[in-house]
Amino acid sequence: MGISIGIDLGTSNSVVAVMTEDGPVVLKDNSDRSLQPSVVAMGHGGKPVVGQVARQQLAYAPDTTISSVKRLIGRRFTDDEVRRMRSQVAWRICQGEQGEARIALQGRQITVQEVSAHILAHLAKLAETSTGETVDGAVITVPAYFNDQQRQATRDAAEIARLNCLRIINEPTAAAMAYGYAERKNQRLVVYDLGGGTFDVSVLHLGDDLIEVVSTAGDTFLGGDDFDEAISNHIRRSSEGQDGVTIQDTHINRVRLRVAAERVKRALSDHESVEFKLPGLGRQDGKAVDIKVGLNLHLAKKLTLSLLQRSFVVCDDAIAQAGLTPAQIDGVLLVGGMTRFPPVKEAVEAYFGVKPIDSINPDEVVAVGAAIQASNLTTFSAEPAPVLLDVTPQTLGIGTAGGFHEPLVMRNTSIPTMSSKIFHTATDNQTEVRVRVYQGDHRETRKNYLLGEFILDGLPPEARGEVRVRITFAIDANGIVNVTAEDSATGNSRGMRVEASTNLNAGQVEALRFDEFSQDDASEAALSDDGRDLFDALDAEADAPDAEADAPDAEADAPDAEADAPDAEESVLALGGAMDDDLGEVHDEFDDDVELEMAEDAGGGGMEDFGGAPDLPGGRVDFSDNIELDDATQELELDDATQEIDLDEDTDEFGLEPEH
Repeated sequence: MGISIGIDLGTSNSVVAVMTEDGPVVLKDNSDRSLQPSVVAMGHGGKPVVGQVARQQLAYAPDTTISSVKRLIGRRFTDDEVRRMRSQVAWRICQGEQGEARIALQGRQITVQEVSAHILAHLAKLAETSTGETVDGAVITVPAYFNDQQRQATRDAAEIARLNCLRIINEPTAAAMAYGYAERKNQRLVVYDLGGGTFDVSVLHLGDDLIEVVSTAGDTFLGGDDFDEAISNHIRRSSEGQDGVTIQDTHINRVRLRVAAERVKRALSDHESVEFKLPGLGRQDGKAVDIKVGLNLHLAKKLTLSLLQRSFVVCDDAIAQAGLTPAQIDGVLLVGGMTRFPPVKEAVEAYFGVKPIDSINPDEVVAVGAAIQASNLTTFSAEPAPVLLDVTPQTLGIGTAGGFHEPLVMRNTSIPTMSSKIFHTATDNQTEVRVRVYQGDHRETRKNYLLGEFILDGLPPEARGEVRVRITFAIDANGIVNVTAEDSATGNSRGMRVEASTNLNAGQVEALRFDEFSQDDASEAALSDDGRDLFDALDAEADAPDAEADAPDAEADAPDAEADAPDAEESVLALGGAMDDDLGEVHDEFDDDVELEMAEDAGGGGMEDFGGAPDLPGGRVDFSDNIELDDATQELELDDATQEIDLDEDTDEFGLEPEH
């Protein structure tokens, strides 16, 4: 019998953990790294390279190195988020046969699920190598605000990787499980989860034998990538204003700017100000020149203010849905690598009026919670595991005549759940109806997300209003939605597991399944020709960096103590165009592409930098003046016997007509 693992499938990095007799353990690779970059590079013959080696290739082959692919999973090519990402990455995003976003690479289209599957297979193989056991199944986490097709696409990725997905759970819920396992106390907890590409906030009640999600909200296109983009844009703007200096808009230069922005952001976690140089990035009078820029925490806060505001609009929504105020929250758990950034910590403390909990590694806590849940699902224990009650993050319903949305399952309803309504025909001799399933809180269907559709035919040709159809939504513990439509008189029914046309069907998933558990045994042959020399150099120097990495790891347990009493002397970090060993750490040696010089700056500023808004009860900072919120949807108790809605054949949708 093998093991069951927990996987945090992240935008920037992924983590795998397992439950042992001594508790949950985060698994590391042979270089003692727990964070595995969520990067897949394609070398000769389409052979994939995954993780740290792939991240190193990002510097010199960005057009064949795929990162942040989680932002594309389950999305249509025409989505606004996909349009934004197309302008940010060097590799090409194209439209698939069903309108889905795909990746064009080396003359072929690659599905997002296939890329994600390579990452999952890499993590599963790491687990087998670390433990010496076979992996029988995994609990995989997703952002709480992922819609149904994004969740299903994640399950498809696991299937392609030949990985048995035991359960899909929300990332904040997994983090709360890890925290509850360690603390064992009753409290109202908010999980503030700001990762590399997504943001979620959940309000939970933790009890002795219960973990109940009360409400959740999120933004699936807000994360560390956006903070990096804001800083890299500042670097470009400030540099190009110096004596006619320009920076060519090339893929390589974009990558160098983003890498520099990430380095600077991380360095500002321990220093008030940073001065840095990018050798040869600029052009002046036809010659390459160095780019020199300085940045301090005060300016970094201003550059990222709008992003922080977006996160607290989401917090407003989640807390309002829970019927609470920030003052009623007992604790705030920080999750995701971006929460290490001082402006984020300060803003969270100001909003909630309590010092956030950062005693648990924010990069690993989600995987730990997933491992705990995997153990709960697969092993017997004399001590019963806490009951996990999650919620559906968005309202689900069907389209109606006139372009309106009729909800059946309201957001933040506990799952698993089932809900039904009765509809009736709107025209004489109507023999079929089209059921279109939407997700979202807007009254108009055009502002919601179409998840899928099906047709119920074979209705008896009766007079208008005589044929009644019961629509039932059933959501399982994974958040997967099943919809059925039944003719109440004849019992004739049709149903579907909600799969948007952009998702893969069972045959496509089967065709993509890997022949073996992992295909990421990177060899030099898998890398591009341009990268082989660099790979040789990295491989030859592997012993030295690994040995030196031990010291920073040992000191990482007490970063706050070092930040409180920084060295008065200036320090210089040389940071490379290739990525460092572990994005969760600041190393002392890198390549020579970016030079950072850190010095303390008394002008770092306080919380007045966050908009200057007046304090509200509970010490929170109000950001809502700058952003408009949609009215919160009120939950509605439905009586099946009285919910009768006409079906309109002319529009191929359910038509709402008032009862007389």
